[in-house]
Amino acid sequence: MRLISETEFKPRILVVDDEPINLVVLAEVLKDCAQVDTCPSAKEAIKLAQQNSYHIVLLDIDMPELNGIEVCRALKSSERTAHSTVIFVTSHKDTEIEYEALTVGGIDFLRKPIDARLCQLRVQNHLKLKRQEAIIASAQRDIDDLVKQLSAYISYWDCELICQFCNDFDGSWFEKAARDVEGLSIDEGLPLILAQSIKAHIEYAQPELTYVLDITSLELVIQYVQVCITKRCVQNEVSGYLVTLTDISQVKAAELALDMERERLLVTLNSIGDAVIATDTNECVTFMNPIAERLTGWNVNDAKGKRIDTVMDLADATTKQKSFNPITLALQENRIVAMALNSQLTSLNGQLYRVEDSAAPIRNNNKEVIGAIIVFRDVSETIALSVKMSHLANYDQLTNLPNRILLHDRITQACRALTTQIAVYLIDIDQFKYINDSLGHYQGDAIIKQVAKRLESITEPNATLARVGGDEFVLLIPNAASSAYVDSVGVKIIEVMSIPFNTPSEEVTLTVSIGISMMPNDATTAEQLMTHADAAMYKAKERGHNLYSFYSEDIDKSLNDRHEMLRLIRKAIDHEDIDVFYQPKFELSTDRLIGAEALVRLKNDKGEFISPMSFIPLAEETGLINELGYLILLKSCRAAKQWAEKGYPITVAVNIAAKQFSDASFFEKVMNALENSGLKSRFLELEVTESALLHDFDETNTILSKLSELGLSIAIDDFGTGYSSLSYLKQLPVDVLKIDQSFVRDMLSDSQSLDIVKAIVQLARSLELEIVGEGIEEQAHKNKLIELGCHLGQGYLFSKPLPECEFEALLLTTNKPN
Repeated sequence: MRLISETEFKPRILVVDDEPINLVVLAEVLKDCAQVDTCPSAKEAIKLAQQNSYHIVLLDIDMPELNGIEVCRALKSSERTAHSTVIFVTSHKDTEIEYEALTVGGIDFLRKPIDARLCQLRVQNHLKLKRQEAIIASAQRDIDDLVKQLSAYISYWDCELICQFCNDFDGSWFEKAARDVEGLSIDEGLPLILAQSIKAHIEYAQPELTYVLDITSLELVIQYVQVCITKRCVQNEVSGYLVTLTDISQVKAAELALDMERERLLVTLNSIGDAVIATDTNECVTFMNPIAERLTGWNVNDAKGKRIDTVMDLADATTKQKSFNPITLALQENRIVAMALNSQLTSLNGQLYRVEDSAAPIRNNNKEVIGAIIVFRDVSETIALSVKMSHLANYDQLTNLPNRILLHDRITQACRALTTQIAVYLIDIDQFKYINDSLGHYQGDAIIKQVAKRLESITEPNATLARVGGDEFVLLIPNAASSAYVDSVGVKIIEVMSIPFNTPSEEVTLTVSIGISMMPNDATTAEQLMTHADAAMYKAKERGHNLYSFYSEDIDKSLNDRHEMLRLIRKAIDHEDIDVFYQPKFELSTDRLIGAEALVRLKNDKGEFISPMSFIPLAEETGLINELGYLILLKSCRAAKQWAEKGYPITVAVNIAAKQFSDASFFEKVMNALENSGLKSRFLELEVTESALLHDFDETNTILSKLSELGLSIAIDDFGTGYSSLSYLKQLPVDVLKIDQSFVRDMLSDSQSLDIVKAIVQLARSLELEIVGEGIEEQAHKNKLIELGCHLGQGYLFSKPLPECEFEALLLTTNKPN
């Protein structure tokens, strides 16, 4: 279809105005847009428009003989000039005149005095529309010519099924020419069998439907037609239907012949138990029997003409590498070729089959090779039975985990490929025999399955979990990265096993004893690893329940210390047995106690305090900081509430670790602590380090904003030691900056530290934040901070962190009650 080019489209414009100067101006303005004719007379303009085909007519409204509106009405009433676009040129500002002008067919307005650029742009835009109209009209003519030449019967019916168009101009289809069909209903315009069929199917055109109709009963040359119904909609309302009929009589006859041939082949080959596929010399499929169709997933009609390696997707069952089809070699070497061993066929639907047999060339009576044939059978069940027997020999039937035999093989392989270190965990369920005897073996087996699933949930892909006895499991980690990692896995096992197990009759709580052996530290063979893990497991049993023990004495000490620390932390959390010390915060100029920083303390079994550096990092690493942090927060809020009730309201600051922000319930925990204690939010301050702020900044900012809206304060602790930027500070709802004690301590002797302190104070002032100096140990520190403009501080100059009772005594003696 050829489109009209820019050079072929020759626009013409008529300018009508009784003022000669206006004609000259407009002609000059529009000379580059089109061929411009001018006319000073309205009546002459109408005649001129009748004689020539103008794309645009520019009309002055006020003219002596006829005004522009009357001229427009005359142009639009004539079929020869109705297509012209009318643009009114006027100095009127009366909207009623504009209404009338648009009513009679005007399209646009140009105001006097004429803006040349605006005039050009508007006229050019209307000319573009005219060119598009010309293109569409030309395309429509081409389409009409094309439709006339099509062999298909094309017709269009409105929503009432009245024919609007038909391309059977000579009536060659149904002995009715297009002129006789157009305007008739579908029952009158088409043979009854066809009309009824279309009406029956028309509702299923969503928006298109294609089907085949047998019209042999009409006794026409055409016996089968393909009917295509396409629904046309305008604004979601059905406007009509395009119905296309295609003569497929010859195609249908060929299909019937092929059906008969296929039927004969099927009858012949249905009794054959193997799959059969034949190809031509180009390895393109010419025949398949039903079993071949089932195994390949290909319908014979779809497969015909396709290459054999497309229809038969063969690969090595183990390596998954593509295999040559034996037909290829049979044709190349003109001999019988057996299928490769371990062949696997992937059907079209993804089904996998293990297959075997051979291919051979097909020769005609002249001994010429005219194709090839492959005969193959499905041996999947035979191989599956073999695999099942192998599986039964290597896997536990109850849990489907590797058994002792396969585990030994895996450990042996890991020993041979040793690069870092191997860890073996022997996990024994304590007193499981009693549980089995009391609940019965059926429920005992159900619990064992649950145990296996839980242990599998924490087993990494490269590790092996095996069941080696009735109540014993072994976890093999072939590349344990570090001793700390080995320890963390032991903790995970105990944690996951501590969750009660559900049975139909009751809830059961299990404990386990775990022995851990490592290579190369503890053993050099698979047998030694298992033996040492067994010994370590009994050592764990001697110490109690839900414990693990290391065979290696060197590792045992440090990891057992770690385990002991974790035990103390868990014990403290479970019994709410923590001590919170409070370091006073003072107003430097008055020595008035205005707040306190809460600091957690933990005791060992001997009642001795443990350094926070010994347990806080471990709590953060294991996630226990979430529970421990809530406990600190709750105790601190309760203490502050008591002091407020006694008339000494001060702000208590609680440190928040980065990991606590990852706790989905952190905001609710802060709310609970405030509600549980009754403390007003303005007396609570949360201290966060810079690194914690920058960890998942968006999420942290969201949480802090919600907390700030409650009315509590947000402080950045150890400010100056992290990596925060001014842009972050501006975005965060921060109220307080705490200068890190290292800068305060060194500022008297180190100019860089002093400069940093000055900068932080100045930054806080510019952002209107409170500033607190930490680590004030000397009077000179205090004096310097006051001099620099820092008005709040804490440190050993005033007081070390104090137990709650001692801090309260200091508060009562230092401050006056409110």
